[in-house]
Parts: sequence; structure tokens; C-alpha cells
Amino acid sequence: MSSNEQPSTSYSVTVVTLFPEFILQAVGHSILGRAISAGLITISVINPRDYSTNKHKTVDDYPFGGGAGMVMKTEPLVAAIEASRDANGCDTPVIYMSPAGSTLTQHIASDLSQLNGMTLVCGHYEGIDERVREHWIDRELSIGDYVLTGGEPAAMVVIDAVCRLIPGVLGNDASPADESFSAGTLEYPHYTRPSDFRGHKVPDILLSGHHAKIEDWRRTQALVRTRSRRPDLWERLQPLSKEDRKRIDTYDRLSESN
Repeated sequence: MSSNEQPSTSYSVTVVTLFPEFILQAVGHSILGRAISAGLITISVINPRDYSTNKHKTVDDYPFGGGAGMVMKTEPLVAAIEASRDANGCDTPVIYMSPAGSTLTQHIASDLSQLNGMTLVCGHYEGIDERVREHWIDRELSIGDYVLTGGEPAAMVVIDAVCRLIPGVLGNDASPADESFSAGTLEYPHYTRPSDFRGHKVPDILLSGHHAKIEDWRRTQALVRTRSRRPDLWERLQPLSKEDRKRIDTYDRLSESN
């Protein structure tokens, strides 16, 4: 998927995976596919099997001490990671997709998008040898408190969350700033034509053309939605700014009067 013809300024993602087709098929569509074609990002894959010295291309073995399942071996996995470092440079972080990692947030995605790229390591079986985690992994990321059959779906979530923040990928660089979590809140409601669908109407304020009032309404709706749906995020917003407190108080008074 990557090409030598891509500009050197493109954001580079390397995925260390036993199933490269999973990644390559997924990134070839929609926004990511267009971004790759435009040279804004490059996606490459490295298969640890290619670095296995075993004639059967073995990449897993039984765990020391016994137990269920298999563990990914050190030799082919480390060789694949080092190949990624050679290609991308030592300043590119190596990230292992793991349920034990920090939970991916918009803030983390934004930080990663400011770098030159990243290497994502996808585990399988019972995981990877602990020595790889200790000496060849820079950080671990999780996409939630659940277990997947492999790291590829999680890696795709990280790729999508990070690469869409690269300038030019979305087409409108202002888009990410208005989205959920970017300002610490959920996103405000969106509406489009028709303005009246089976008796369900678009709020009048959005049809007014008064941009300042529309922005105020959107901020109020974002706050109200966050308070209602994500109390954890709401707590992090405290104490509210004077302007936001006024918005919430006005909303509550109007709701009570209705």
C-alpha cells in the first residue's frame, strides 16, 4: 500500500501483523484510501512470519510454566519490529495493541497525529513474550475493556482515529475541532434537509442565519448532551467557565418553564 513515490512528508504507519491483508483491505477505502492516494499518509505492513527461521514459519510456542494457549515468539517479532524501526526511524513509537494498555482517547490520538508516524504491533494467541514488551515496545494502547481475537481490529481503530487528524485528510481541517471529545464534550446535534420530516422539525435557530446565536446553541447542546449521557466527561469539565455555566442555567430554567 505504501509507495516510494509518496512524499517524504506523509504520515507513516507500519503495522506488524500476522494478517497483513486484514489491514491493507481495510485502509484501501473511503477517507483513508483517498488520503493514501493523495500521499498524505502511507500504510505498510510487516509480517513476523517473514522473519521466522523455522522452515514451517512458526511464530508461536508453548508458554514456560505451562498453561493454555500459545505465546508469540521473540525472534520473529523483534526482527519485524527492528525492520520497522530501520524503515521509519527511531523517533517513531512502537505501540503494542493490548487490553492492558492505556485506553485510547481523542487526546492520545491528537498527540500521535503530531508525530511523523507510528508502528502498531498486533498480538495473537495469549499475547507476546514479556521480554518484547519490556525492551522493544514504547507504549501499549487499548480500545476498551474487552478482549479481541487479535490486535488488527484495534490497530485499525487507532489508524483511523489518528490519521483523520492529519491535515488535509478530512478535506476540511476545521472538522476535527468540532467533533466529540475535541473540546472535552460530546458533539452537538446535526440536522440537514428537509427542515420538516414527517412533522419532526429542525430547531428554528439553525434556520435563522444568525451565526453567533447558532454557535451559542451548539455549545449549549454539547454541554447538555455531555451532562446527560457521559457523567464522567461532565465531571472533568468542572468547574465550568462563567459562559458555560450561564448557558446551562438558562437551559435548565427554560426546560423547567416548559
